[in-house]
Amino acid sequence: MLDSWVDGPAKSAIVDFVGRVTADGPDFVEPDERVAVFDNDGTLWCEKPMYIQLDFIVRRLAAKAATDPALQAEQPYLAATTGDLNWFGGAITKHYQGDDSDLKTLAGAVLSLHDSMTVEEHAALVDGFFAEATHPTLGRPYQQCVYVPMVELLRYLEAHDFTCYIVSGGGRDFMRPVTSTIYGIPPERVVGSAQGLKFEGSDGHGDLLLQPALDIWDDGPEKPVRIWNRIGRRPILAAGNSNGDDEMLMYSGKPGAAALRLLVDHDDGEREFAYTAGAERAMVHASQHGWTVISMRDDWATIFA
Repeated sequence: MLDSWVDGPAKSAIVDFVGRVTADGPDFVEPDERVAVFDNDGTLWCEKPMYIQLDFIVRRLAAKAATDPALQAEQPYLAATTGDLNWFGGAITKHYQGDDSDLKTLAGAVLSLHDSMTVEEHAALVDGFFAEATHPTLGRPYQQCVYVPMVELLRYLEAHDFTCYIVSGGGRDFMRPVTSTIYGIPPERVVGSAQGLKFEGSDGHGDLLLQPALDIWDDGPEKPVRIWNRIGRRPILAAGNSNGDDEMLMYSGKPGAAALRLLVDHDDGEREFAYTAGAERAMVHASQHGWTVISMRDDWATIFA
């Protein structure tokens, strides 16, 4: 079931862990407690040269600026209309390094994009984006920018009675329309950042409307909080790729009990991208605490379908 994984320490760590927690013995874990959580961007699908959701947002910002030329001189509309992807990528990298100045500017504009839109209308926009958009450098549809080895890992875990969740800093309502198709993960098992919602109803019918305010920013130390709020169980397996996943990995597994923490290392500049920015702290902790680092170059025979 892990056909795209090269025989090596990462694959062995996965197989050994699953074997120990599913067989009678000191590390056995009941099926109900076999919870696995996965970050999305950079862990399950490609996040360079920009996040897939960011491409969606950039297109929406540019469309809004086209109807209001006064916005075109302001960030992030200026970056959107001129195609300055470095500004957007820099805002995220600066966030993971502790500087949220540009991210706040971006967030304010993004939260106003879909004000008072129903959740179904927003989902239709996302579906339309995925039906047409392609990766700017890989030249493949975004739905084919999913890491095959990680999808195999999801199926492998499910075959051993794990329940898998996506716990991402990305937008919950951006991921939910496509996770069933590309990962086999239903929307109720998607935890992510979210805008505020308001219910409006009349004549026996009601809708949920997006509001221009952030409800949850599901990143860093907020991830364990959201895991407990939404799932009510401590995971025994967690996979991530950045500093934003550090706390989620630390929270996985009770002290002294079996746990597997996986950190994807983007070290394959030929088949994908090679970068460490935004993952420095997590890499240090992986080395200090014996977490399993997955080398995309050495551990994956195939990256994309």
